Amino acid sequence: MKRSRIGAGRKMALPVIAITAAGALLRFWEIGQKGLWLDEAFSIWLAWQPIGPMVAWVAQVDQHPPLYYLLLHFWIQLAGDTPASVRLLSALLGAATIPITFLVGRRLLGARPALIAAFILALSPFHVRFAQETRMYTLLALNASLALLALTHLLTDDPEARQAHTSLRVSLKWAGYVVFTAATMLSHNTAIFFPLAVNLFVLSLWLLPPTFHASRFTRLPLKSWLLAQLAVLLLWSPWLLPFVTQAAGVDREFWIPKPTWAAVWAVLKSFLSAMLPPLGGWAAVIWAGYGGLIALAIMRLRRQPALLALFAILFAAPIVGELLVSLRRPIFHDRTLIWATLPLYLLLAVGIAGLRRRPLILAGLVGVAAVNLISLRHYYVYFEKEEWGPAAAYVAARVEPDDLLLFNATWVQIPFNYYFRAYGLSVEQRGAPVDLFEAGVLEPKMTPADLPRLHALVAGRRRVWLIYSHDWYTDPRGLIPDALAQHVALLEQRRFVGLEVRLYAAPP
Repeated sequence: MKRSRIGAGRKMALPVIAITAAGALLRFWEIGQKGLWLDEAFSIWLAWQPIGPMVAWVAQVDQHPPLYYLLLHFWIQLAGDTPASVRLLSALLGAATIPITFLVGRRLLGARPALIAAFILALSPFHVRFAQETRMYTLLALNASLALLALTHLLTDDPEARQAHTSLRVSLKWAGYVVFTAATMLSHNTAIFFPLAVNLFVLSLWLLPPTFHASRFTRLPLKSWLLAQLAVLLLWSPWLLPFVTQAAGVDREFWIPKPTWAAVWAVLKSFLSAMLPPLGGWAAVIWAGYGGLIALAIMRLRRQPALLALFAILFAAPIVGELLVSLRRPIFHDRTLIWATLPLYLLLAVGIAGLRRRPLILAGLVGVAAVNLISLRHYYVYFEKEEWGPAAAYVAARVEPDDLLLFNATWVQIPFNYYFRAYGLSVEQRGAPVDLFEAGVLEPKMTPADLPRLHALVAGRRRVWLIYSHDWYTDPRGLIPDALAQHVALLEQRRFVGLEVRLYAAPP
């Protein structure tokens, strides 16, 4: 039996490597072509800081844990801080998730569905997009997949060996679950739903009769499980106080709109094939096809209710959790749910494998590949990010030494200066309503009470540049342009993707 497993593992190695390589290529493709947008530049700014100040800034002005920023801090020292090099970290983390997903699938479903799940993940436009961003979302998916791998081994291992706790291998699996669950929570604050989902499933194995799980899983020793949860909490606990502080800040005010059923449906479609262009009547056929595959998977797993429950809980818990929180303060957002795609892709793989006949399975794979490749082409060609590089070049070519560069939302100064620094120009820069992070808030809003300071800043100035972005949130009433118009006249205005640059000059 052991030799047959080893032989099967070697047989699968080549296709897994090929699928991973293809997924990596898609994640590396033109990775530096699009400019850095605001959040990416903020990640780099944090990574530039010494570790102590970095963690302090994260706790004070951000809404995320520090793990990704710490990794990026050391990555930049090795690879540099060009757009391609900083995004490469996310791409590598995203590519690494592909073989881990295969291993999870093989443990739960067998080699064929596992390979199909890895294939779906490799071609996923949703994952490719976030693998090309200098943000923490692929780290979140990778850590969740590693924690799931350890969990599935614990749930499917021989119970006698596990209960004896004499095996180093079993101990390492417990350690892997603990470490990577804590790492998942330190990758994103909404990942607190991950241990909640896992505990809901594992404890259900104790509450429901053995007929529910006996064909697939065995109950974990309750004492060991509770100790593991305590260990997770201890590893995560240094971030508990900042987590509470950040959560309170989000509760006071946050930019995400209230979710609607249309928004939920849009997120589900993004999981399956993000950025799919309009295809007329074909779109309905595509979504019906995906729905049919999921329905087939559910039918195939009806005699394994525990396995079906595992997939359902892992998929639904973060979505329902974010929607419930959003009743008070909206936080529902597709990228924060990236780890929920893993059980979805495993379920889709069961549906495709459930077609049974090779021609039908091949047709299913070709269909999924075609849809995702169409979406990927649309992403590579048409998806736009904020044009801070062209904006900085535009200002650098026209700015004069005594000009004032004025930034709304204050932190838009970060992506602008990421590109503007290359020109070596020394120009006064100020923020409205306050200078960068002076108020200890990431995105302070302009209010009438801030107008006296703004008037004092621009009074007597010959020329003022306004770099204006994200004003829909930070200056929705247009207070800044109105105030400038009382002192200087609009001379030039240039729009870029995600921002605009205005030059004001005093009358001659």
